[in-house]
Amino acid sequence: MKSKNLTEGNVTGSILLFALPLLGSSLIQQLYTTVDLVFVGQFLGTEASAAVGASSLIITCLVGFFTGMATGTSVFTAQYFGGKQWEKLRRLIQTMFLVGIGGGIILMVLGVGGARLFLTAMGTPEDIMGSAVLYLKVYMTGMVPTVLYNLMSGIIRALGDSKNPMFFQCVGGVLNIVGDYVCIAVFGMGVEGTAVATVVSQAAAAILSAGYLVRLKSPCALRLRRPEFYGKELGNVLRVGVPAGIQSMVITFSNILIQSQINTLGVTSIAAFTVYFRTEMILYLPILALGQAVVSFVGQNYGAGKPERIRKGNRVCIGGGTAAVFAAGIVLMFAAPAFLHIFTKDEAVIAQTVDIIRITFPLYFLYVILEVLSGNLRGYGQAVIPMIVTIVSFCGFRIVFMFTAMTLRPSVRSVAFSYPASWALAALLMAIVYFLWGDNKR
Repeated sequence: MKSKNLTEGNVTGSILLFALPLLGSSLIQQLYTTVDLVFVGQFLGTEASAAVGASSLIITCLVGFFTGMATGTSVFTAQYFGGKQWEKLRRLIQTMFLVGIGGGIILMVLGVGGARLFLTAMGTPEDIMGSAVLYLKVYMTGMVPTVLYNLMSGIIRALGDSKNPMFFQCVGGVLNIVGDYVCIAVFGMGVEGTAVATVVSQAAAAILSAGYLVRLKSPCALRLRRPEFYGKELGNVLRVGVPAGIQSMVITFSNILIQSQINTLGVTSIAAFTVYFRTEMILYLPILALGQAVVSFVGQNYGAGKPERIRKGNRVCIGGGTAAVFAAGIVLMFAAPAFLHIFTKDEAVIAQTVDIIRITFPLYFLYVILEVLSGNLRGYGQAVIPMIVTIVSFCGFRIVFMFTAMTLRPSVRSVAFSYPASWALAALLMAIVYFLWGDNKR
């Protein structure tokens, strides 16, 4: 079993060495969509980019529940591994493999059948509706491998191995780049070509992840010939996974409501936010990797009964993370006018994207505080509190703020300001709750 015990050794080194492959994996996964956008923007134009952007939020929302389930799976995998509870770990792996297959099928049927309905509800402009529907339907046919990869890679990371999931994503990333070129540049396909490339890449990553778990040492290995389902283990995962899934879906739902307002500003603004959402991944993905590392770190150390190690990890993550993200945000803000040409040739789109970046990037460090403290609570097995904070901040305050700002002055800047405002509130609420609840827990 190629796993790493996060309950021993230097705290800073353990978190950093574990988080770096997580970041690499996230960057490679983001490469899928970034390469997609580059190919679409350069070969197919602004309207095609807008069609992909209009579909992306729906995909994220539909997959959001199982993103939460992956979090719940990781929490209990880490706790069982830290506490050396091997039989429970085996049952968890077997159960979540079957859940991944079943959940993927449900999402596929829902996404393919409801594509036009979802896009219409978002107010997608009619001139990009056909392309958006086609992209969404093709993409949703690959939900089984997508869900399986999220769950299986979450288990592998919680065992302390963050390098192999990165390798699996690297294989998928190469296939995605090749697939984009073949489908769009060679065969002349439209937006559906980039969806096909992504589905193939996710399938490869899922197969490699399942193969890894099959090769684990007994008794924890995944047994494909003898599938087993354990309701108790699923119940444990649901206890953390459902609130985490709701949280993920709420964030995306708030973004869908925001996208409905963006759609009223025209195709140029839709394309600008599509480019922005890809660009912000440069900041968001390191924060996401740090949050994932915190969940596994806290879960293992909580299972092993080492609270002081958890406290030290918090200081390292919040202090170092906020400083690094603040510095990176400032640098990227000044560099934006130059590197945005990678994504689009449209100067109007670039100008609007720069406006959004200048509002959000300097304050992106607030997300570090939110993500680290949320990861701590999830590592303890507590996901309800982060869910409540997220609903209040992202689906309540952010939406009210955005609709008010758009009523007063409809523009991309009015939409953009809603993001840092909600980050600030969420970070403040999470800090208050964590130091009230977390101190008692420890």
